[in-house]
Amino acid sequence: MRSFDLIIIGTGSGNSVVGPEYDDWDIAIVERALFGGTCLNVGCIPSKMLAYTAEMAESAGNGERYGIDTRFVGADWAAIRDRVFGRIDPIAAAGEQYRKNLPNVTVYGADARFVGPKQLQVGQETITADKIVLAAGARAFVPDIAGLSESGFHTSDTIMRIDAVPKRLTVIGGGYIAAELGNVFGSLGSEVTFLLRGHTMLRSQDAAISERFTEVYADRFQVRKGVSIDEVRRDGNEIVIETNDGEYRSDELLVAAGRIPNGDQLQVAATGVATDDAGYVTTDAQLRTSVEGIWALGDIANRIQLKHVANHEARVVSHNLIHPDDPAEVDHRFIPAAVFANPQIASVGLTEQQCSQAGLPYRVAVNQYASTAYGWAMEDTESFCKLIVDTETRRLLGAHLLGPQASILIQQLIQAMVFDLSVDDIATKQYYIHPALPEVVEQALLEL
Repeated sequence: MRSFDLIIIGTGSGNSVVGPEYDDWDIAIVERALFGGTCLNVGCIPSKMLAYTAEMAESAGNGERYGIDTRFVGADWAAIRDRVFGRIDPIAAAGEQYRKNLPNVTVYGADARFVGPKQLQVGQETITADKIVLAAGARAFVPDIAGLSESGFHTSDTIMRIDAVPKRLTVIGGGYIAAELGNVFGSLGSEVTFLLRGHTMLRSQDAAISERFTEVYADRFQVRKGVSIDEVRRDGNEIVIETNDGEYRSDELLVAAGRIPNGDQLQVAATGVATDDAGYVTTDAQLRTSVEGIWALGDIANRIQLKHVANHEARVVSHNLIHPDDPAEVDHRFIPAAVFANPQIASVGLTEQQCSQAGLPYRVAVNQYASTAYGWAMEDTESFCKLIVDTETRRLLGAHLLGPQASILIQQLIQAMVFDLSVDDIATKQYYIHPALPEVVEQALLEL
């Protein structure tokens, strides 16, 4: 059994743990799929490249609103897909080759599982190390529905590489993956139907955001609420979904019912690593697991499955491996998130529901894009900024935006929360360019 100084399992954010300061370490990197992990290959990056393409298609189809004679007449999907993955695939290949070329790194391109304390079986070989980093990510959750596995369904892992935009696409789920990818194909010509168990999309968002988003999507697509699925079957070239709401026929089916951590597939229990009830590896503030010398980061350990969170955690783990006597801790106080759909959403901090449940003293301000000059220019009638302030400390508890540039507009509010600024200071001690879109945020702050 070969022994290493360090084993890293997973090459998403885990790959960034190793820098020049590790040149004298004997390192094994284990990756069963493409280098770069979920974000690069099947997640954030390709989906956002497609989301921007969808935004261009939407703009072309809405020119009449502004007195411009433009229209959307169709999409060359093969060209779009090949442009996206023509950039991404070489990055993954180059990343793998770079690691293989390092004299102190051994790359294992096989599935892995623990078979004993710090003993990892990779393919037919078993390896060990004093220090191990679990960064094996998560995978698409596929619900147990009769006939689903035989239907030829897609997940986010496969839908972005299909050969053609389907005439009809049915999406099981109403979370951010469903919202983003449904919008991509809907904007490029598909008739999209969302099947929701509940009554709103993006249920983890603030209720005002979730409700408005659901209204907008219901105007653009078919959104079916309170749906339970009995069976999925194939009928020739069609996929048939039998539900309590009737029968739905589709050309392609996207299952976007969430993601689950890969700790079970890695069999982390065999090395003594503890997991919670949902299967996430449990860690402390330094990202140490229950086993001395084993750390975990990213989607395998964090329910907030976001690349910027995993990147932050990778920096913490990298520091702690090199500086065990001066360890760093994660800062998960103000984690922002964005949904790159149409409309775009961005949020940070608590929702109003969470504030109410916690019994916090709070006040809410909501400002519509339509109340600003730039909102007029955009002819916007649906977008808004919602801020929640602690009435005693005058600090922001949460910020939630729905509309164009939401993921950009929220950044100053994230900064304000991190640096403990009062809403009074944020609102009055800086200039807001007139008539730019940040006035949406300024007016909400002034209302508080």
